[in-house]
Amino acid sequence: MRSSKKFQWGSPVTYLIAVVLIAACIGPVLYIILGGFRTNSQITEDPSGLPAPWVFTNYTEVLASESFWIAMTNSTISALGTTLGVVVLGVMASYVIARYQFAGKGVMYSLFAAGLMFPMTVAITPLYLMVRTLGLTNSLAGIILPQIAFALPTTIIILVPFLRAIPKELEEAASIDGASRLGFFWRMVIPLSLPGVITTGILAFIAAWNGYMLPLFILSDPNTFTLPLGVANFASQYSVDTAKVLAFTSLSMIPALIFFSLFEKRIVGGLTGAIKG
Repeated sequence: MRSSKKFQWGSPVTYLIAVVLIAACIGPVLYIILGGFRTNSQITEDPSGLPAPWVFTNYTEVLASESFWIAMTNSTISALGTTLGVVVLGVMASYVIARYQFAGKGVMYSLFAAGLMFPMTVAITPLYLMVRTLGLTNSLAGIILPQIAFALPTTIIILVPFLRAIPKELEEAASIDGASRLGFFWRMVIPLSLPGVITTGILAFIAAWNGYMLPLFILSDPNTFTLPLGVANFASQYSVDTAKVLAFTSLSMIPALIFFSLFEKRIVGGLTGAIKG
């Protein structure tokens, strides 16, 4: 006889809490997106209502504006530059910490771990003075370099367990086959640690895309604004046009939402591998 297992439903309280949390996360996003399809009079008369009728001109006007695409381009360059720098420097530093024995190794790793306890808000004033001294204000390099520095602690904490988990025997076998240390790094270490590399790259990309405080201090030219600053600047210019501001805001956050949704499993898999390592 075929044994049948009945599905065990959890406690109703658990489902209620889950629904409340999901609604709290998705509700504001849906409100902003739907608000862009309304007129200002509709929002004033019924702030929580649905579009009736649906208005598409807010989105078309935002997409036709030059400021939106300038901010979109700057955010893309900033996020991609930060991601590339974090991945390259993070892998190299993690490889040295995980695979080599040298004096001060524990201190170096502890120093990177301590970096997790210092948010950017604590160092924003001296950081601004340093960027200004280097002449990098009003440039994307002025935000890319600090973003790389602040993302490296998380990157190294995630990647070091991946690289430590690679068996020593594999490195010895590659050495017997004639592979140099650099060849072993490119041919074996990078492919084996790819889940962690992808995870750190995604986290760095999203953090750079959503960054607001650092660009606020470093950038003052509208032509260098990233999307978070572009939203704030657009909202100040069109403060009376709430519907258009909501449209601009929703278009600004959609790329990050899509990117995170596509690679969500990669993030979970990478973090799980780091914990196991």
